[in-house]
Amino acid sequence: MEATPVSQGQHSAAVRPTVVFVVGLGRSGTSALTRVLSLSGAALPSGLLGATIDNPRGYFEPRAAISLNQQILRRHGSSGYDPSLRLQEDGAIGSDERARWVTRIGRYLSTLPTAPVVVLKEPKITLVSGLWFDAARRAGFEVAAIIALRHPGEVIDSLDRRGGRQFYVRNSPELTAAWWLRYTLLAERATRGITRVIVDYDNLLTDWRQEVKRISVALGVDLPASDGQAVDGFLSAELRHHHEPGPVTDPFGTDWLSTVYGVLAMAARDDVRDEEWERAELDRVYESYRAAERGFRTALAGYGRYRNLNWLLAPTVVRSALGIMAIAHRRRGTWA
Repeated sequence: MEATPVSQGQHSAAVRPTVVFVVGLGRSGTSALTRVLSLSGAALPSGLLGATIDNPRGYFEPRAAISLNQQILRRHGSSGYDPSLRLQEDGAIGSDERARWVTRIGRYLSTLPTAPVVVLKEPKITLVSGLWFDAARRAGFEVAAIIALRHPGEVIDSLDRRGGRQFYVRNSPELTAAWWLRYTLLAERATRGITRVIVDYDNLLTDWRQEVKRISVALGVDLPASDGQAVDGFLSAELRHHHEPGPVTDPFGTDWLSTVYGVLAMAARDDVRDEEWERAELDRVYESYRAAERGFRTALAGYGRYRNLNWLLAPTVVRSALGIMAIAHRRRGTWA
């Protein structure tokens, strides 16, 4: 039976349904996690991105959400592939513009199916999650989040494989590591203060029933796992193309990746409570990464101007110009 769309604010006088946002970097098990939740009783939006060669079982993310996020990021010179934290700088999105985006997102959220629990996944939501959380509350939803976590080495390998197949170019480990840091740090910081849980991809594949139970308890939602056979069939060994059981390798000469993954992998255990996370360590890495990327972003922007100048000044032009300058100085003194 097709779900009936809800009107904005419809749930305010009744028991408010919960929209569960799956946040984190793509290739971290976000699609698998979303599908497991939908087979366990959570409703999916309509108009989803279909299966592709890179994800033959489907992405389970709404095309409308992809479009909205793309517009927001493009408006600010960013994208899902941007390793910077430019949108997290003070005043990056002004109050008037923020209100407009919240209204537009709210219009979309008003089309979600009527259900106690709706799961919504589109990785770029992680980058502008404050807009989505605000819009969801205004639309009459309780907000909860699941942080999808995966060993950064596996994500680097997976994105490298996808980049070579889609764009015929290999991603550098440094670039993918920066993506992993950006999405993972923002997923954790943006969900502080709301109901949340971390799910490690390895744990999901090893014992999805236990992970669904963890999610249900942590988020306070009913996930009866009514179609266990379908989940077992969906979570086949084919979903894991890359396995990295060893220590985390950090390409930046720092402890950023190993620290973040270590803290969050520990937080993904069943016996660790939210308040026990080592947030001070996560904050340290965030501030270090923010300072470094801002500095290099500024330097690269400055270099861009010289690169454009260098493109205009072909070697023959430079040679002629230097010769004219020497003649103008009559080849005297240091111009001899």
